[in-house]
Amino acid sequence: MSQDLFATFQTILVDTFGVPADDVAPDATFETLGLDSLDVVELTLVLEEETGVKLEDEELEDVRTVQDAIDKVAEKQQAAA
Repeated sequence: MSQDLFATFQTILVDTFGVPADDVAPDATFETLGLDSLDVVELTLVLEEETGVKLEDEELEDVRTVQDAIDKVAEKQQAAA
């Protein structure tokens, strides 16, 4: 499942934020991908549309990397299942 989430993240980061696909890696930080805090908020909105998972602001405080975000979404998907 997290491979699917990674693909979803990669598509969003490439299509919405213009991040080169080769730069999107699980250990890449949003900062190194060129996203600021407003971009991360926009990312969560797009993610919610794509996955149906809403990440709250306080949940984003410890999200630094793509994998952190994938883990949060996966966690919420499992909690909802």
